[in-house]
Amino acid sequence: MFDMDEEAARNSLDLAFYMSNILETGLDRHTLSLLVALCELGLNPEALAALVKEVRRENTSSLPTPNV
Repeated sequence: MFDMDEEAARNSLDLAFYMSNILETGLDRHTLSLLVALCELGLNPEALAALVKEVRRENTSSLPTPNV
């Protein structure tokens, strides 16, 4: 099964994902896991949040506009 560290990490990610859903961030579990791992490696969480916002903004602006 899981050792205590793996179980604690899974529980922490579950809680973070639950909070993410309450805050309606739109992050899936995998993306949230990657962002948490980057924070644990020492990356600045505010810089990561700005990066996510920028990527979303670029993706939204590159979508074709529907012909109505």
